Amino acid sequence: MKFDIRDIDLALEGRRRIEWADRAMPVLGQIRARFAKDKPLRGLRLSACLHVTTETANLVRTLQAGGAQVALCASNPLSTQDDVAAALVREYHIPVFAIKGEDKDTYYRHIHAALEQRPDITMDDGADLVSTLHTDYPERCPEVRGSMEETTTGVIRLRAMAEQGALRIPVIAVNDAKVKYLFDNRYGTGQSTVDGIIRATGILLAGAVVVVAGYGWCGRGFATRARGMGAKVIVTEVDPICALEATMDGFWVMSMREAAPLGDLFCTLTGNTSVLRAEHFRAMKDGAILCNAGHFNVEIDIPALRKLARRVRRGVRQLVDEYVMPDGRRLYLLTEGRLVNLAAAEGHPAAVMDMSFATQALTAAWVARQRSRLETRVHHVPREIEDEVATLKLRSMGVTVDSLTREQRRYLSSWNLGTT
Repeated sequence: MKFDIRDIDLALEGRRRIEWADRAMPVLGQIRARFAKDKPLRGLRLSACLHVTTETANLVRTLQAGGAQVALCASNPLSTQDDVAAALVREYHIPVFAIKGEDKDTYYRHIHAALEQRPDITMDDGADLVSTLHTDYPERCPEVRGSMEETTTGVIRLRAMAEQGALRIPVIAVNDAKVKYLFDNRYGTGQSTVDGIIRATGILLAGAVVVVAGYGWCGRGFATRARGMGAKVIVTEVDPICALEATMDGFWVMSMREAAPLGDLFCTLTGNTSVLRAEHFRAMKDGAILCNAGHFNVEIDIPALRKLARRVRRGVRQLVDEYVMPDGRRLYLLTEGRLVNLAAAEGHPAAVMDMSFATQALTAAWVARQRSRLETRVHHVPREIEDEVATLKLRSMGVTVDSLTREQRRYLSSWNLGTT
């Protein structure tokens, strides 16, 4: 079995942590037991480009139990947990190509390694694997039954590909499932971003001015948790509806130009590029902290920051770089502008990833069942999968809900039952 990881001897600790996460993932555990019996992915090759974490390990174990031949590579150079990668290779016999801190060339070499098995199904977190497939192996696209996309940024890229006529495989936007974004993006990103920032800096959020760029589900999750810890939160937005929502949720809303001199901590969660730029760096106060939780490391214009600085001190604290401006002000960049919640912490809590990865697994099985090729476009997750995941999660939490009566179902399906 081919693989490329840091140290196989880390496997025992990785297995312990995978098993610990599994305790908080009861829905995925039930699906794994079902997959082991029914083998819905029997004989299929599945290549996944995901964050190599304990939660992901339990997903790929589930896919393997379903009969898939799985290969895994990292979707971010800094998010890999090396002990988890080792455990997947030695304990679970799953080929992994991921090393925490790998450079760009190694990152893409690992993506190529995962694609070498000519997958029938792919899973992606950011669309780097799918874009590499289209760019470097276009002749293999007809072999792919479908791909699952895990994150907002990836869905944006894939929809752009579809609109431009460049998409050549069917894609299912797992990120857009309610059982994913309402929980993973909001509660998972919210909590794990706070966790990563505190681990990296030791900052006291109470009383600090925190600037949140973007009020999508990730942004509102982080903004809410920062406020809950006593921070004074400013939201910046380009979407007037989101800006209005943030205003009515009680946050200060202003442009980044206005927020730049006020913030103690800036966090981007937009999925876009150059959200923090040179004009903002020039206005920031001494000691301002900059980080990103919006996926790719382009949300903060790091080349512009480097060009402005008269000196850069690497590693003033683990995962913190100091940029000294010409006037002596110091700006601190966390985790090289990469995902702070994964690079400085451990990513989302397992309990919330339980729903996201249960949705991934069931959607993979749904793709495998399609008798004819899915239409080449970006698809939604089937509603029945979302309902099943939500029902199983509620059951695992001991929560019961009502069912519609026959009269209520009849009323909701009628048009002529109005005011009486």
